[in-house]
Amino acid sequence: MKKLLPLLLILALTLSAALPARADAPAELTATAEAAEIKKYGNIVLSLPVEELLAAGYEYGDVLAVSFLDRTLELPLCRNYTDVDSGLPGVFARDGDPRVILAVNMGDFAASYGLAEKTTHEDGSFEWRWAEGLDGPVAFTIRMKEAGGYRGEYLLRQFSYTDERADYPGLSDAEFANFRAVETTGMGKGVLYRSASPINPTHKRSALADAALRAAGVTVVMNLADTEDAARAYAGFDQSYYAATSFIALNMGVDFFSAEFRSKLAEGLRFFAEHPGVYAVHCTEGKDRAGFVVAVLECLMGASVDEVAADYMLSFYNYYGVKPGEERYDAVLNSSILQSLRRAFGVSDLRSADLAGCAAAYLKDCGVTDETLAALKKNLSAAPAPTEQTADPETEQKPTPAQEPAPAADADYVVVAGDCLWNLAKQFYGDPFGWSRIAEANGLHAPYIILVGQHLRIPGMKSA
Repeated sequence: MKKLLPLLLILALTLSAALPARADAPAELTATAEAAEIKKYGNIVLSLPVEELLAAGYEYGDVLAVSFLDRTLELPLCRNYTDVDSGLPGVFARDGDPRVILAVNMGDFAASYGLAEKTTHEDGSFEWRWAEGLDGPVAFTIRMKEAGGYRGEYLLRQFSYTDERADYPGLSDAEFANFRAVETTGMGKGVLYRSASPINPTHKRSALADAALRAAGVTVVMNLADTEDAARAYAGFDQSYYAATSFIALNMGVDFFSAEFRSKLAEGLRFFAEHPGVYAVHCTEGKDRAGFVVAVLECLMGASVDEVAADYMLSFYNYYGVKPGEERYDAVLNSSILQSLRRAFGVSDLRSADLAGCAAAYLKDCGVTDETLAALKKNLSAAPAPTEQTADPETEQKPTPAQEPAPAADADYVVVAGDCLWNLAKQFYGDPFGWSRIAEANGLHAPYIILVGQHLRIPGMKSA
């Protein structure tokens, strides 16, 4: 016989052990539920207090093994339902809720796992009944499965940024648009750039990204985010510099390992191989899809793991201010691009792997031929031919500051708002590609990241 549960039954749990402190050994909690409160949408409320769980040493981003009935689920400990993808379950210690909750984001935990069935009455009231055979208390066992096992993904979901230029006074216009040259080992200077969308105005970066495309002389673009019709439909497209480039619109999803993504990636690289020029890759924000595609190309051309990582994480500095040395820097890095490359390349250790060979094998598996790979590598490694551009009075760039004479000896420079190594190299040497000299002279771990007030040594001509 099914046991009737009113809307707000008080849950009584008997803890068989005190909550343990965080330790290397798996921690265990054993709780016996004599009754359970089930919320309207099937969330199971435990009587375990949130503050008690967190005070014991459990942390957001841990993966917990939750056992009940005859099954065990491995669930992340999270703060908000949106910390997991739609349709996925988790253990939630939410602000404002005094007790721990088992729930499915945009779903029904009680029904999904066969715990109870809901009846809704004509007046809108409802009641839950335990599933057939569940007449007694339900026992839940919680133990630590992997401390920090979901930490990187959890931290990613806590990030937020604004679309207002004034909120990023320490960034140059190019950095705000997440625009930069890809200058890793093997890549030709001024051949490949990456960016936020130069045409989608949603995040108020498109005009700056389009201006950066023009300044860099980009001629060939891989658009990962839009269909061609959607790209041309953006307001101002016909007046943009982008409209004059050769571009391919691939409308790729964010599942890097789907057959569709791999097929469209191969199509985009064939386009690059067939169109020599100055290239740019973008999605909407220039972080995820563009980050993965550029990372694969960097590996193909001979970049090291550290180079790929530093370039990828610049997007998280440009949007969120994430810097090397912070917990969230390493957590994001390890749970995002490094994890994706390990999976794509089928290796467990990227540092010991032949990244160029792995990238080539991966791309061939996506459908890129040896001939296309050879043409692609030739195009990416060669210095781009100079291009003539017709000035457009409405979009012509403001003149850059007058070049300062390169110092005969090393000089000290204090970074001000809007500076970047690219512009400083152009200012002091008349050549923006001299940025690497400044980066090397200052031992910069992430060479694109400089901070207002930071002292930089500008190598003089004698140290060239």
